[in-house]
Amino acid sequence: MYIWESSADGSFSISEDTENEPLGRGTDIRIHLKENAAEYAAEGKLRELVQKYCQFINFPIYLWVGKEIEDPVEEDKDTAIGKGTSAENLEDKKEETEDEPDREEAEPKTKPVKRTEWNWEYLNNMKAIWLRNPKDITPEEYNSFYHSLTKDFSEDDPLAWTHFNAEGDVEFKAVLFIPSKASQELFDDYYTNTPQLKLYIRRIFTSDGIDELLPKYLAFLKGIVDSDTLPINVSREMLQQLSSLKTLKKKVVRKALDMIKRIMDDDPDEIISEDEDGLEDNEEEQTNEKKGKYAVFWKEYGNFIKMGVLDDSANRKRLAKLIRFQSSKSGEKLASFDQYVARMKPDQSHIYFMTGQDKNQLKNSPLLEKLLKNEYEVIYFVDPLDEYVMQHLTEYEDKVFQDASKDSLKILGKEGKVKMKKAAKMYKKLTRWWKDLLAGESIGFVKVSARLANTPAVVVTSRTGWSSNMERVVLAQALVDPSKVSQMKSKRILEINPRHPIIRMLLQKVTEDPADEVAHRVAVLIYETALLESGFTLNNAKTFAEQIHSLMKLVLDVDPNAQVEEEEDEVDLKDDDSELNNFELEGTGENDNGAGNISDPEPVNMLTEHFEDIETRVASDFGRNAPPSNDVVGEDDVKRQIFKEASQIFKPDSEQSLNDEL
Repeated sequence: MYIWESSADGSFSISEDTENEPLGRGTDIRIHLKENAAEYAAEGKLRELVQKYCQFINFPIYLWVGKEIEDPVEEDKDTAIGKGTSAENLEDKKEETEDEPDREEAEPKTKPVKRTEWNWEYLNNMKAIWLRNPKDITPEEYNSFYHSLTKDFSEDDPLAWTHFNAEGDVEFKAVLFIPSKASQELFDDYYTNTPQLKLYIRRIFTSDGIDELLPKYLAFLKGIVDSDTLPINVSREMLQQLSSLKTLKKKVVRKALDMIKRIMDDDPDEIISEDEDGLEDNEEEQTNEKKGKYAVFWKEYGNFIKMGVLDDSANRKRLAKLIRFQSSKSGEKLASFDQYVARMKPDQSHIYFMTGQDKNQLKNSPLLEKLLKNEYEVIYFVDPLDEYVMQHLTEYEDKVFQDASKDSLKILGKEGKVKMKKAAKMYKKLTRWWKDLLAGESIGFVKVSARLANTPAVVVTSRTGWSSNMERVVLAQALVDPSKVSQMKSKRILEINPRHPIIRMLLQKVTEDPADEVAHRVAVLIYETALLESGFTLNNAKTFAEQIHSLMKLVLDVDPNAQVEEEEDEVDLKDDDSELNNFELEGTGENDNGAGNISDPEPVNMLTEHFEDIETRVASDFGRNAPPSNDVVGEDDVKRQIFKEASQIFKPDSEQSLNDEL
């Protein structure tokens, strides 16, 4: 038997053991700790280290643990006397006992005595579930393992899991889980997140949070990867440089995407065909629990999949199949690109989409009028991230993506193209005149549009330029330099509707007189309105408002040169209101006939005299001589005139009461 000894100084010695008893079998390891490392001798620290690094190794690990136990010990009689029992009390008790001979003998009193019991505690009793055959593992066992692994003891089970073995250059076994909910911090800290997979080598925990194990967009996955081929005696830095780790990463990513796709395939809401009548009753029951499951996944992790489209070019096509959206034909449900392609018209070669702030804004956009009128399906992308995603997706299943807000929209057949050529020739003079008029407005050119139905004009961008929504998204970012953004904007294109009456009348005016002031103002107003309807922002909102005000003057037949009236000087009404302030008109009662309750009799007399004066004068104007009276009487026209003059001295609350009386 030999002893291997080292002081952690890079050297070691081996000598024959002549002092200790022979072990017979195994190895005895003795560790001498420094004074500043005493914590590693504590029971709690040892337990933590074993659970972290050696929880799943094949060899059992025991910890010598002391446990306090309380044993009941009978109290001595002398002790009982010392605790307050006097000799007289004992004599009394003795007499009571003699008087009651049949009473059972009292049980002896006991007291707890603590002692420490030492035993070996089995620490790594959790079995490595990934070493078993997946067919032999129940869902309850997977759920239990997930909660134990992630220390998530809530009632939420994982949304899905996958258990697989990989062979080849790198052999490993893995179990991956998708949590039912994503934490907000996971996406907020997207670029600083580390994968939540734990790497084991031969059941020994090696590391977690290795960036080379999973891409950022799959950082929400949790689980274990256990390899028997990776070297165990290398540092974390060296491990990250191994080419075999990159091979492992590719296989893990592929299996993770297959797991997500399986959620999609098992969800009956994701069926491409709309004919579901062929489902048997028992099949329907089996799929009920899976119904809507992929929609839950997309709600929690949809943005991660979109980030994968940006970052992972190798798996971009697989990720595109996982994307969900709403469209003009999907209603309130989510749709996929496969479902869109299945609904395409026979002659349709493009997948039409548009980006914006919300669905209602998009479906009412004039840019989609002709597409929706001709019953083409349009995808509504309303997430800011969608703008970047569609810059990386150019086609799907040989179908080219087409942004409906761009100049390159193609929806016309041969006959339609011939008509558009004729319209372009007819409006050639107007489009040239309009382009010159808007020379300072970043307009590339003006053209006749094929996308409009009821709107006179829209503004679009070139195929390679930013859409209006992209401009909004970029400018909303905190650290963006607006001057640099303006340099990256493409020239805008004004498209006009050749069938709209406003455009036809404008053509007529420009043909008759290109210098017509009304034509100039209408053309500018149409352009600025088209900017707003197309989602752009105005450079000068004040000018636009002035144009609208001028239009209002024209509609209301107001002199265009009319000026706002000067504000009159304020009149001090304090003295004039002094008499009215002397009394208060209160709420009308049921018995006062609307006259109001007036507390001071002198103002009442003054008010009555005022009514008499009004009535006499009004009656005289109508050719009648009416005697003074406290009651206001006469024909309806007399009453109205009386009310008109009398209401000047009443508060607004009293006017309605007097009106009802008259």
